Amino acid sequence: MVCAIAEAGSVTKAAAALGLAQPALAAQLKRIERTLGGPLFVRDRRGTSPTPLGDLVLARARVLLPAVNELRDEASELVSAGETARYRIGAGNGPIAGGLVRRLAGRHPSGQVSIQSSWSENELAESVLAGRLDYALVGACAGAVPAPGADLVWRAVAVDAVWVLLSQRHPLAARDEVALAELSAEQWVTAPGDGCFFECFAAACARSGFSPRPAYEMDVGSVADLVASGSVVALCQATARDIAGIVAVPLVGTPLSWRHLLGWNPLSVGARTAGEVFELAAQAYLEVIAQRPRYARWLAAHPGFGAQEVTAPLAAP
Repeated sequence: MVCAIAEAGSVTKAAAALGLAQPALAAQLKRIERTLGGPLFVRDRRGTSPTPLGDLVLARARVLLPAVNELRDEASELVSAGETARYRIGAGNGPIAGGLVRRLAGRHPSGQVSIQSSWSENELAESVLAGRLDYALVGACAGAVPAPGADLVWRAVAVDAVWVLLSQRHPLAARDEVALAELSAEQWVTAPGDGCFFECFAAACARSGFSPRPAYEMDVGSVADLVASGSVVALCQATARDIAGIVAVPLVGTPLSWRHLLGWNPLSVGARTAGEVFELAAQAYLEVIAQRPRYARWLAAHPGFGAQEVTAPLAAP
C-alpha cells in the first residue's frame, strides 16, 4: 500500500489502483504510520510525497516485497505439488502446444493445466523465471535461446526446416523446392517476434547474393491473407498446416531451421516434472508430423531434423 501511494502520488489514486475505498486506504496508512512511529507522506501542491521516514520505508519495501511474493509463490507451489499436479505453460506460435495440453490434461484429470500465449519468447521466459509460469514452449533459430541471460534450462523438442509460403498462383508454387536467390525480388512479410530470426534470414540471403527488401510485420492471420493474395511471400515452419490458396515449398539446401524449445527454471517445483512434459511435448510433435505426410517424407530424407532425443541442456545456470 505504501509503495502504491508513492507511485500514484496520492491516496485517492492509489486506492483506485488497488481497488479499495479511499477512506479504507487512508485508515490503513494511519495504522502503518502509528506502527512505524511517524508520518510517511506529506501533502503539498504537487500531491503526496514521502517524508524521510517514508523514503526509508519505501527503500526497504521495494527490496522486501519481491522476496515476500517469491516466498508466497514457492510455498503455494510446494503445497500444490503435494495435493495435485500443476502445469502452467507459456507458448509461442508453434504446432506442439495444443497436443501437449491435451496430453497433460488426460494424464492428470484432477490436475491444473493452463496455457498462456504470447508472441514474445523473452516475455514467456521471464514469466517462467519469475514463477508465474512453470514451462515455456517457444521457438528459436539455430544456436539461440530466449532471454539468454536468464538462468533457465532449455531443451530442443524438435528441429524443423524453414520453408517459404507462396500463393498457389505464384510461378514457383508448383516446384519441389526453391532456391532462396530466386526470391530476391519478392516482398516479404513476417509475424512479430523478439528473437533473431529476421537477422538470420538476412544473413542467409547475403550468402545467396542479395539483400531482402524490408519485411512487413503483421499478425499470423494477416500474413496468411496477404500471402494468399499473391502480393508477398513469407517464411514458415515446415509443419505449417494447409491454408486455402497457399502452398509451402522447401528451400534448396535448407538455409534456415527452427527449434521448438521447452524451458523451465531448474530451481522451481516444475523442474521435477520437466522430463514428463518434454516426453509429452515430443509425442505432440510426432502427432503433428503424422498429419503432414509431405513433411514426413522430407524428414525421412533429411536426418538431424524432426524430433530430438533427450540430451544435455542447451543452456543452464
